[in-house]
Amino acid sequence: MPARPPAPPAAPADAPSDAPGPDGARSAGAAGSAAGASAPVPPLRYAPPQEPWLPVLLADDDALAVDKPAGLLTVPGRTPDLADCAEARARRLFPGALIVHRLDMDTSGALLMARNRRAQRILSLQFERRHVRKAYIARVRGQVADEAGEIDLPLICDWPNRPRQMVDHARGKPALTRWRVLAREDGATRLLLEPLTGRSHQLRVHMLAIGHPILGDRLYGGPEPGAERLQLHAWRLDFRHPRDGAHVRVEAPCPF
Repeated sequence: MPARPPAPPAAPADAPSDAPGPDGARSAGAAGSAAGASAPVPPLRYAPPQEPWLPVLLADDDALAVDKPAGLLTVPGRTPDLADCAEARARRLFPGALIVHRLDMDTSGALLMARNRRAQRILSLQFERRHVRKAYIARVRGQVADEAGEIDLPLICDWPNRPRQMVDHARGKPALTRWRVLAREDGATRLLLEPLTGRSHQLRVHMLAIGHPILGDRLYGGPEPGAERLQLHAWRLDFRHPRDGAHVRVEAPCPF
């Protein structure tokens, strides 16, 4: 059930994606800028799922957490055909709901929102200061060598191929992900990923950089048998409630 934190103000923040990596602790070199693919970005055909529509994980007077389906934008795009999104659906259920952070369209899972401006400032500041703990579940290609580790590779936008990101040791912003093996499957590994920074596409690019792209990733991995969607799910969020600072944990059941 809910919890709550004190707070100073800040504006809404965020726009991360996620991705840690396997293989050794703090891998860094080999995959370098190869993480920014050079093939054209696949065209987007937006057909957001109607079921599940937008499961609610937590709702009170200040905080709202929903389980965003894969294939649904967090916020609307620039054209009318991209108007359906988690923000719009949340506002149909809870008028005035406000975005605090974002998930990639292809990523499913726990998305935190606010019910008023004060709560939005407090929660946004927690994301900005990295006080929110995030945990993702991912299925990646191949067998990761070790059982746990870190990936420490700086990231930057691959501008000619945007929205793709890439590793760039000269100009990239610091990006750090912790990972741990949850299960080993035939030709794949199930990982728990904890992004300690919130760079765009962080988890996806970090996994690609160490040679284990996330299954079903249309931007970085290509089509995969048995993975019709991106196998990345925002499983858990830990934060402080904007009303009283109490610890809150929300979890979204993993759909794959």
